[in-house]
Amino acid sequence: MDKTDQPRGELVIQTLAMPKDTNRDGDIFGGWLVSQMDLGSAILAGKIAKGRVVTVAIDGMAFLNPVRVGDTVACYAWLEKIGRTSMKICVDVWVTRYRTGDSVKVTSGVFTYVALGPDGKPTPVKRD
Repeated sequence: MDKTDQPRGELVIQTLAMPKDTNRDGDIFGGWLVSQMDLGSAILAGKIAKGRVVTVAIDGMAFLNPVRVGDTVACYAWLEKIGRTSMKICVDVWVTRYRTGDSVKVTSGVFTYVALGPDGKPTPVKRD
């Protein structure tokens, strides 16, 4: 893996792809992977907003390589854009292949979050 093919952003979540995460053909569900990305990027969005956030959109998903049972799945996220009440968080997912240890980028996407106040309505993102 050369320097251009390395994860960027902050490691926000890491987990293991298990047999329970597969479809009837033994492939890891794309929806399971999207849920990991949503969990991980929400961690970063919440940290940035310093409060409650909700997912309002997912843009530009691209599945590049399969995730296999036993792979270690790592989601890396970074802030792409911040608005008054919203944030766009980019997420790349890399796996470490079970047994070989090879690192492979498997997907990427952009998640949009809105910060919510105690009343459950959009609120300005708190900025430092």
